[in-house]
Amino acid sequence: MAACVTVYHREGCHLCDRMFAELRSLQRRLDFHVQPVDIDEDPQLKERFNVKVPVLAVEDEILCCHFLDVPGLERALEPD
Repeated sequence: MAACVTVYHREGCHLCDRMFAELRSLQRRLDFHVQPVDIDEDPQLKERFNVKVPVLAVEDEILCCHFLDVPGLERALEPD
C-alpha cells in the first residue's frame, strides 16, 4: 500500500511548485501518493506553516520545510 505524503503549500509559491515537480519525478521509483493541502484555506494551518511552506509530512510526521529532503523521504518510505 502506498504511503501518503502530504505537502502543505500555497498557490503562487515557487518553492512549492518545485517540490511538487521533484515529488512527481520520485513517484516513478518510490511508492507514495501526494496529498496537497493549501494552507490558505485553513486559518490554523496558515498560522502554523505560513513562512515554512512548502512543508512535507509523511504519515503525519513533518519531514522537511522549504526544500525536499530526498534521502529523508527515501528513509521514511522504507518498509518496516
